[in-house]
Amino acid sequence: MAQRLLHYRLLRFGIGLLAWVLLAASCFAPPARADVPHPKRKDQYKHQVEKLEEAWRVAQLNDDVAAMDKLLSDDYVGITMSGQVVTKKQQLDRMRNRTTVLTKIELDDVRVKLIGTTAIVLSLAHVDGTMEGTPMHGDYRYTRVYSRLPSGAWQITNFEATRVGMPPPPADGRHPQPSNSKPE
Repeated sequence: MAQRLLHYRLLRFGIGLLAWVLLAASCFAPPARADVPHPKRKDQYKHQVEKLEEAWRVAQLNDDVAAMDKLLSDDYVGITMSGQVVTKKQQLDRMRNRTTVLTKIELDDVRVKLIGTTAIVLSLAHVDGTMEGTPMHGDYRYTRVYSRLPSGAWQITNFEATRVGMPPPPADGRHPQPSNSKPE
């Protein structure tokens, strides 16, 4: 009986010790996700990306090819307002050749979401300009993706713009016919 009591006390002591060790380990354990930036750093990253959004806007308005070259990653892929898929080289050529000339870009509802070393920017852009000589005016929702390099610098890797609402009717007042309708 004495042996059984000793065994019971040792078992209780062992379980208590194990519980204490597990509790202490959970209190002093590192966070489960080490890749999540510190809150202050996260705010700093968002601020950096917001400043880059303004640098992009200014470079686009001024046809600043050198600034845009620094902003875009070498593997950049964009989908333009007209639905064209362009690489970095093609985007820079469009700026050099002034294929699309933007005279106004006003941004609203800018949201920056951070996921590790990636920043996703959603915004509403009010745009005026010309595309291949044709006047262009409208509102576009866009998504721009930035990647943070090991050096700490950010570069744009992807872009897509989508028109919000219908474009205004042409200046001559004619309304385009849908492609599936037949004229009478």
